[in-house]
Amino acid sequence: MEWERSERCVVLALEDGATFTGRPFGAIEAMRHGRRGEVVFATGMTGYQEICTDPSYRGQMVVLTYPLIGNYGVTLADVESRRPWLSALIVREASDDYSNWRASASIDDYLAANDIPGVCELDTRALTRHLREHGTLRGVLRVYEAGETPDIAALVAEANRVHTVTDLDVVADVSIKAADAWQADEPAPAGAPRILLIDTGYKQNIARSLARRGLEVVIAPHTVTLADVRRICPDGVLLSNGPGDPESVANLVELTRALVWEEQMPLMGICLGHQILGLAAGGRTSRLPFGHHGINHPVREIRTGRVTVTSQNHNFQVDAATISAESGLYVSHINLSDGSVEGMAHETLPVFSVQYHPEAAPGPEDNQGLFDRFAAMVEEHRPVELPVKSA
Repeated sequence: MEWERSERCVVLALEDGATFTGRPFGAIEAMRHGRRGEVVFATGMTGYQEICTDPSYRGQMVVLTYPLIGNYGVTLADVESRRPWLSALIVREASDDYSNWRASASIDDYLAANDIPGVCELDTRALTRHLREHGTLRGVLRVYEAGETPDIAALVAEANRVHTVTDLDVVADVSIKAADAWQADEPAPAGAPRILLIDTGYKQNIARSLARRGLEVVIAPHTVTLADVRRICPDGVLLSNGPGDPESVANLVELTRALVWEEQMPLMGICLGHQILGLAAGGRTSRLPFGHHGINHPVREIRTGRVTVTSQNHNFQVDAATISAESGLYVSHINLSDGSVEGMAHETLPVFSVQYHPEAAPGPEDNQGLFDRFAAMVEEHRPVELPVKSA
């Protein structure tokens, strides 16, 4: 490897000893003392700003396989959370010359303003192939001035000390701190069903998708209790997506068990919420070798045979063999690429979950109908208000 360079460069060192080089952009100074995280790749051709602001990427450095990033700038109205959450963005080419009448900043300026490092002119194809072979790996990014020589052995040793998302309380990082009503573009109609969206790292398009169906949305933090739920008095609960290991939110596993099998509350789970439901049913979860990150994953609904293309971003899965018939749940969807569980449903209770993202953003909208299914389920199971008798 040639280190006699005439300009500043970035070195990415992985825990297995592999190294890659590129040029810095975004928050360059944040790499001065090293930026750490797990390294994963995402296969979407568009949607880089949604990827940057997806809380499920907390603690991870994201490699985008599409070679040109930044050509339509950043439009703040399209972000999926209050800030970018990923540890770093790694791309082949970062374009400062963007064309989009809605855009307000370049990807370079946006990352810099939010203290997120970027790396460009790195061989993302080679890096992706390496991750495909070896699985998700821990890594360290460090920037070097012209003439500086990296200590590769020290960088690799540092990469081996990086904490994985299993070690970190990433859900607490991304969740809101107190319950609040979702501010929809148009208020829900009077008497509309109320949905409690439990925030373990929710994407805003989940709340938008609920509100578009005339539902009132209240968002609660990941620390919500059964007493809190009863006080909010929802007609249904949605367990959101989010980062990390589902076993790290044991309180929500217990809450879900109570909501489903004791309260018989209409409930929908998405991504991390799907995994929480699996654990609540007595199942187990495990980590995928390199996760599913992209917008082109085919999923089949088992009972109908219907296949849809889905958007996905997760590192863990529910182990199908551990979902017992006694729980009432059954595996409803599978991934056609690797056979992993992509959905569950209850035989008799108003409960279902999907591992993929029906709200997409980015991605196909094939599965928006799942929000219609949830809304109908909530309406069907609302308590009937009896007329007040006159004196």
